[in-house]
Amino acid sequence: MLSEFELISRYFTRPPVPGSRTALGVGDDCALLTPAPGMQLAVSTDMLVEGRHFFPHADPYALGHKCLAVNLSDLAAMGAQPIAFTLAFSLPEAREDWLEPFARGLLKLADEHGCELVGGDTTKGPLNISITVFGEIPFTQALRRDAAKDGDDIWVSGTLGDARLALAAYRHELSLATEAHHVAAQRMHQPTPRVELGLALRGIAHAAIDVSDGLAGDLGHILERSHVGARLDADALPPGSILKQQTQELRRRFTLSGGDDYELCFTAPQSRREQVLAAAEKTGTEVTRVGVIESMPGLRLVDAGGEPLDLALTSFDHFTS
Repeated sequence: MLSEFELISRYFTRPPVPGSRTALGVGDDCALLTPAPGMQLAVSTDMLVEGRHFFPHADPYALGHKCLAVNLSDLAAMGAQPIAFTLAFSLPEAREDWLEPFARGLLKLADEHGCELVGGDTTKGPLNISITVFGEIPFTQALRRDAAKDGDDIWVSGTLGDARLALAAYRHELSLATEAHHVAAQRMHQPTPRVELGLALRGIAHAAIDVSDGLAGDLGHILERSHVGARLDADALPPGSILKQQTQELRRRFTLSGGDDYELCFTAPQSRREQVLAAAEKTGTEVTRVGVIESMPGLRLVDAGGEPLDLALTSFDHFTS
């Protein structure tokens, strides 16, 4: 059985990365980060708990990917460039056959985004993974939740709902063919953080949030912080490739209130539509215009013909869901 320090040395200690913002990484009491001149640090923490955020006996490679992806998604929503992250986790036992694929999935995604592992902590206990990620962003360019303006377009990246559809199949709420379930489950287990799009939207978008707990609920955070309302076209929301084959009722429900999409929802002035589309094309990311910010508070759902919809929606909450 590996000791704590053998575990860290074997799987999570790496050579310094040339040109990185990390002056001191794994191995001391603190990491030392050096933001570039004129930059602010963006910091976010997410915790993933077995049985709450992922299934017991989840594939360790996919879990390594996802636990960093959800944090990188927060940086993407701020328009921040990833710099580094810390990893704190408890394990029932230090098994090499679990640690090797977990570290591989984690560090592969980290390398793709130039995000260095600079420290953390390990202990014995129920499987619980907590990551704190650090990014940098120029002063005044953060895509904050409180910056939406009356008249802004509302956009979403990628597609929505396949992750929730896969969860419904796992829970036996509905039935999916094996291949369809596998495709949908990839969105649940290995989401794509939209870091490049977030960077490209700096200076174009006003406000942004990542869609982790359901679009309607997450957009609601922007509306509340910005003291505005919105009209959202439920039938304009882009369903995932598997959800697209389901009923209209299910498409609406899972695109509006499904979780684990980790796409970006953002607002931008109507005058910036061409710039939004150019940013999307530059980063190879699909974006869809789905609504408009309005001065009257509240979220109003309409169908493709503009008629009001009365849908009962609930977003994920860690203490009530």
